[in-house]
Amino acid sequence: MAACQAGGVSSSECDVWWARPLDPSGQPALVALLDEHERTRLRAFRRSADQARYLAAHALARLVLGVVLDMHPAGVRFDRTCRCGQQHGKPRLADEPDTPGFSLTHSGDRVGLAVYGAGPVGLDVEHLRPLSDVAGMAAHVCSPAELTRPLPTDTATFLTTWTRKEALLKATGEGLSRPMATITLSPAGNPPRVEEWVGNDAPSGPVWLADLLPAPDHPAAVAGFGEQVPAIREADGNAVLLGWHARL
Repeated sequence: MAACQAGGVSSSECDVWWARPLDPSGQPALVALLDEHERTRLRAFRRSADQARYLAAHALARLVLGVVLDMHPAGVRFDRTCRCGQQHGKPRLADEPDTPGFSLTHSGDRVGLAVYGAGPVGLDVEHLRPLSDVAGMAAHVCSPAELTRPLPTDTATFLTTWTRKEALLKATGEGLSRPMATITLSPAGNPPRVEEWVGNDAPSGPVWLADLLPAPDHPAAVAGFGEQVPAIREADGNAVLLGWHARL
């Protein structure tokens, strides 16, 4: 499997797989990989597009992590315990909760998986689409320092900011349960960097952040903890998914 070896992942590299959604009705072998929690979630989606994104993302995670852990993908166990105690939090490996870190994302015509051997990681992708009130949304997610700068008024700039901040929050495990306005990023047009992160839940150490572009209309970002951005290797998740389908 490209960018992935059985028995572990490199602590100096972050691997990211991108794939397209897959209709569950034509993918019984991939549906069979899911655990009961995942199959229940899959059936709960009313829109076929949501089902297709969910299946591709979660089957991809199982196939890749199965190789990393040297086990059958259906045997990979996840712990989804939220801070409230319910099973709707960020998934972690039940048997190896610290490493490798991984993160799932999906929007529009892309699903993604990031795997990072050095610890937690966050990945986010957004579909570039019309938004009714970009300036109003930007005012909601920008920090006080960012509000002193010109607000992003075009959708592409706003969604770039959004993906960066959501990737950072997903790396902490908090996701959108914490306000994006606590994070101040470098100004638009500059390399992505966290200038300030306030609040009791802010990381105590440095964080890294990088932009990705899996498709022209799908801005994305990946983030983790450490002084430097690791080498980021992007790979074809479609080949992973369809390869499993073809072998059965």
